[in-house]
Amino acid sequence: MFKKLSLILILISFFYLRPVLASSSIVMDLDTGRVLYQKNSKEKRLIASTTKILTAIVTLENADIEKEVTIGDEVLKMYGTNIYIEVGEKMKIKDLLYGLLLRSGNDAAVALAVAVSGSEEDFVRLMNEKAQKIGMKDSIFENPHGLDDDTKNYSTAYDMALLSRYAYQNKTYREIVSTKKYTTKTKDKNYLWYNRNKLLNNYDYCTGGKNGYTPAAGKTLVTTASKDNLNLTIVTLDDADEYDTHEYYYNLAYKNYRKYLLIDKDNFKIDKNFYNGDIYLKNSFYYPLTVPETKEIKTYLSIENKNSKNKIVGKINIYLDDDLIGNVDIFQKPQEKKKMNLLSKIKSFFSN
Repeated sequence: MFKKLSLILILISFFYLRPVLASSSIVMDLDTGRVLYQKNSKEKRLIASTTKILTAIVTLENADIEKEVTIGDEVLKMYGTNIYIEVGEKMKIKDLLYGLLLRSGNDAAVALAVAVSGSEEDFVRLMNEKAQKIGMKDSIFENPHGLDDDTKNYSTAYDMALLSRYAYQNKTYREIVSTKKYTTKTKDKNYLWYNRNKLLNNYDYCTGGKNGYTPAAGKTLVTTASKDNLNLTIVTLDDADEYDTHEYYYNLAYKNYRKYLLIDKDNFKIDKNFYNGDIYLKNSFYYPLTVPETKEIKTYLSIENKNSKNKIVGKINIYLDDDLIGNVDIFQKPQEKKKMNLLSKIKSFFSN
């Protein structure tokens, strides 16, 4: 009861201490996927250029980013935010990715689609396949850029948080979206790009993200931030004050939540009377909690009372109140073979 009351008070503070302008929003822990706050997070909406997070991930997973490609006439149809590459110009895929994510280049998006898949249509197919594998069940993509006059991309704040969490695991993606200024050149031009994500300069703990806007979608924003080992992502869709909203929610989340070590693999011991075997954990378990929630954590250990060479012999289940929030496998250490002296080896040979 105390835990539920504390969560209600935190949600009240999220909702009422500041006007909520976003039509949809979510705060999610990047490491565990725990949702710390949400508002209409599963309502389908147009997502504008936050689409390009998925475009970048599909490219990173399906192309050599050091490869130089020749820009085709697919860029001629692009409007809105562009990096103004020209037909026949040669540029590395890596540089196109910087133009895509820092400057939101729509021309970079279609150039990457053609470079990776040969056509925009085939690339979009890869986008939808990847979205489904990530778990974005309420998302559908029809283009790699996010413009919504002819074709439209729909997703939810929750799905975009899943995408942000997935993308954050990619080192190159993290490097690109955390870059404030980037320069490159081709044989034809020199390029200087500043990151359009204003939160990188306005909020010390911001580690990256992607903004977007169309008249139909409104202002959309996906960002990540890290403080005191608590790594978060925030998504807002259709929010006229998106940067202030993100900073406000990060401050509130970092005020109320901490990352706690609940299971420590380096300090794991059980009574030998309970299990007579040499066991260990490969992983520790961390989880974001409020102070009142720490009193509601319960752990249950189950283990088979037999030796199992190099295999899982048990599990630790971790509960927050009555909700299972995670588990850690218990492993049996392999038994070391006893070294045989020469006489033992001879006896063993003749006995066999």
